[in-house]
Amino acid sequence: MNFHILTLFPEMIVDGLSTSITGRAMEKGAITVNAVNIRDFTTEKHGHVDDYPYGGGAGMVMQPDPVYRAYEYVVESINSRQRDGITSVESTGIDEYITSCDSITNNSEIGNTKKPRVVYMTPQGKVFNQNIARELSKEEDLIFLCGHYEGIDERVLEMIVTDNMSIGDYVLTGGELPAMVMIDAISRLVPGVLGNDISSEFESFSENLLEYPQYTRPYEYMGRKVPDVLLSGHHKNIDKWRHEQSVERTKERRPDLWEKYVKDNSKLSGNLKK
Repeated sequence: MNFHILTLFPEMIVDGLSTSITGRAMEKGAITVNAVNIRDFTTEKHGHVDDYPYGGGAGMVMQPDPVYRAYEYVVESINSRQRDGITSVESTGIDEYITSCDSITNNSEIGNTKKPRVVYMTPQGKVFNQNIARELSKEEDLIFLCGHYEGIDERVLEMIVTDNMSIGDYVLTGGELPAMVMIDAISRLVPGVLGNDISSEFESFSENLLEYPQYTRPYEYMGRKVPDVLLSGHHKNIDKWRHEQSVERTKERRPDLWEKYVKDNSKLSGNLKK
């Protein structure tokens, strides 16, 4: 799977994702992370990508042109790879690519190519969850757009964004951290990323239930012992105990998820009866 991140801080993305599980997945080619610097696509001689908002107000707004050009570059590179089996645009280089481009109004070539999903990080978006992660993990290419300042000019958002997404009801200084959170969650569901692919099927939220408690050695720690059922070797009893623990934990900690679990199982039971 290929992640493309349009950002003003590509080093933040690369440094954050090049460790642990995602880092190992990148090394073995299960995922790729392509952090594209939006600032590389400005035609302003001082490298500015923002300006004052029309109508007044505090802060600055990211301009549409650099964002669109960065997006256009990534889409063309994706389609070149799929068409020719090589990353012809990337091998040419960003400077050469920008030089070869006509103006946006005259460049209709992108309209004839396949457009990947573009996820815009915004507190106004739909709240990201495990079901969305599972859906997005089926894509071959995903573009994440990270805003800064007071946001991005609405016109380019209307042109390129397919999914507005949030990781919670709070405001951050930029979209890089939410993008990395989503990429981490999505990557875990991509085949070959986890050492044991089956583990992702039994983690929290897999059936709107939280994961059961886990234990390892030593058997007794500061007077607390591992539950005997886990030492029994009776897999049916262990599965039953784990499910019961998931149910109780979900009821206690996430009653909202418990309601969804009950509702989903009621629908399933109704369909089976029919």
